[in-house]
Amino acid sequence: MFVGFGYDVHRLVEGRPLVLGGVTIPHEKGLDGHSDADVLLHALMDALLGAAGLRDIGYHFPPSDKAYKGADSLKLLEHVVGLLAQEGFRPVNCDMTLLAERPKIGPHVDAMKARIAPVLGVEARRVGLKATTNEGMGFVGQGEGMAAYAVALIAPVG
Repeated sequence: MFVGFGYDVHRLVEGRPLVLGGVTIPHEKGLDGHSDADVLLHALMDALLGAAGLRDIGYHFPPSDKAYKGADSLKLLEHVVGLLAQEGFRPVNCDMTLLAERPKIGPHVDAMKARIAPVLGVEARRVGLKATTNEGMGFVGQGEGMAAYAVALIAPVG
């Protein structure tokens, strides 16, 4: 079995939807990025890619490539799982932590897990997801952006 770690960060801006864990969440601002800027899924993809010894999401989905403009990160996650399969691996479980002052994601956690689990090919209980604030400190604490950490465990297929 192999473990990978991922981190991602995006600035909050007006005029964009807030997409976290594949779910659009009501909020006055959204995350800025080339794709849908789903900070949770970006951290997860980097964790999965890292566990397999593959390069990061910037390599696989470069922001310079117009094909990924506004891309749905769940679709990108499907592609990453396919890359793992080509290398002979499958996801086993993952755990993610969102750093954000607002909004509270508790009401959306089950929906996020229900979106992520089938893409990974695991039960929803194998997807860990929680959030914490930055206690008002730094860019996250000031509401300027969000960050996420993720770890993922993969195993050889079969």
